Amino acid sequence: MSDQQPNATAPQDENQLIMERREKLKAIRQQQVEGKGVAFPNDFSPSHKAEELFAVFDAHSPEALIAMAATTKVAGRMMLKRVMGKASFCTLQDASFGPSGGRIQIYIKGEEIDADVYAAFKHWDLGDIVAAEGTIFKTKTGELSIHATSIRLLTKSLRPMPDKFHGINDQEVKYRQRYVDLMTDEAARKRFVARSKAVSGIREFMVQHGFLEVETPMLHPIPGGANAKPFTTHHNALDQQMFLRIAPELYLKRLIVGGFDRVFEINRNFRNEGISVRHNPEFTMMEFYAAYWNYQDLMTFTESLVRDAAIKAVGTLQLNYGGKPVDLSQPFERLTILQAIDKYTDAGVNVSDRDWLINALRKLGLSEAKHQLSTRSLASLQVMYFEETVEEKLWQPTFICDHPIEISPLARASDTKEGVTERFELYVTGREFGNGFSELNDAQDQAARFHAQVAAKDNGDDEAMYYDHDFVRALEYGMPPTGGCGIGIDRLMMLLTDSASIRDVILFPALRREH
Repeated sequence: MSDQQPNATAPQDENQLIMERREKLKAIRQQQVEGKGVAFPNDFSPSHKAEELFAVFDAHSPEALIAMAATTKVAGRMMLKRVMGKASFCTLQDASFGPSGGRIQIYIKGEEIDADVYAAFKHWDLGDIVAAEGTIFKTKTGELSIHATSIRLLTKSLRPMPDKFHGINDQEVKYRQRYVDLMTDEAARKRFVARSKAVSGIREFMVQHGFLEVETPMLHPIPGGANAKPFTTHHNALDQQMFLRIAPELYLKRLIVGGFDRVFEINRNFRNEGISVRHNPEFTMMEFYAAYWNYQDLMTFTESLVRDAAIKAVGTLQLNYGGKPVDLSQPFERLTILQAIDKYTDAGVNVSDRDWLINALRKLGLSEAKHQLSTRSLASLQVMYFEETVEEKLWQPTFICDHPIEISPLARASDTKEGVTERFELYVTGREFGNGFSELNDAQDQAARFHAQVAAKDNGDDEAMYYDHDFVRALEYGMPPTGGCGIGIDRLMMLLTDSASIRDVILFPALRREH
């Protein structure tokens, strides 16, 4: 069945098409004035969605459907239309998902419905929201359809749909006009359904393992919980500067102090930093904290959590990303930063030589002016070298452990290894997906770490943390040994849906203002 295409012979100016549709709506409004209907009726309720009809009736033969004489009421956006004089076809698309793509064909025979309605139908446009009632049958080609006994226009679409054969070619338009992207691209709809299933599955998984879901503030008097540049605002009634949340960590740990042993929050965070295929100024994280866990417990739990989310979202642990396989079924590898450098580079013993590392980083394009290489510690240089040479090679799921104290101000120091913390980052497809550690619960140590962060901020590091007096006070009451982890929901969904950009998995990503 072919589509009615207003521009089948020659492209029409979009403004002209909009004007024509407005004139049609004007005529409908005039009919309402004359008591001949309602322009935007709101008294129709569908009895079925397309996928429900296919699930129940598609397996039946045409003869069986005739004998059943089952009736239905459906509604949806008109995506296809073919007028053939005394009989016509159209296809409606609803919000159901499955093999049919949420589409059902409607057969309209002019002599069987109101003559004025059929005449009007011939002038309805693709994109209009249409209701139909009728009997379920199969066409000669075996397509499940509805033989209409009545049809109604519920909503007049004033803008033309994108060309059905090409859809939206401009990627930015897909992000900016997500509503059009969703109505024309089944893959986009499936992607966001998968996201919803993953988030619901994560929430269910956490509750099943004894975690309490909580909510913490999004407006903070002091930004904390991560090294990031915050968005700032002003609260008029309090007459004080406030910050949009960069992480919920310090509030969640206050709850551990208060006596909740296991808490989690699926939250929106805001960081006033760059935009890229992996970064959006606002993004979704899931952070969780468990008393009497350490970072080893966290890694085991995180591995199970990721697998569970994959099964619930896409039904498999054997993924493909960018044309390369990702296997979530095997145990995630655990390496220290130095072990990873040794495995994936030929640095060898040079990784312990500051001068060699500085020269190597300069050859990789890092400058003294921007990165202050000469003043960094050996551990900091090793991390930078890891980031430049190893990260992108970590394709299969890998936990990278033993991060330096100086870049881990909230993590517990290792009891056995000097200068590093009990911290890990989870990498898949060369990208970081999660960050967790045994929490620092020594109030005096935490205070000293905060002071070091303040000194770094005073020296120009605008991502360094502030000193949080209340959090230190909370720790002084005593926090049990605790493990905490944050998982990037957006990046996880990029992996599960094989999406190249974070904008593909955020319904309304941040964009420059439209002019």
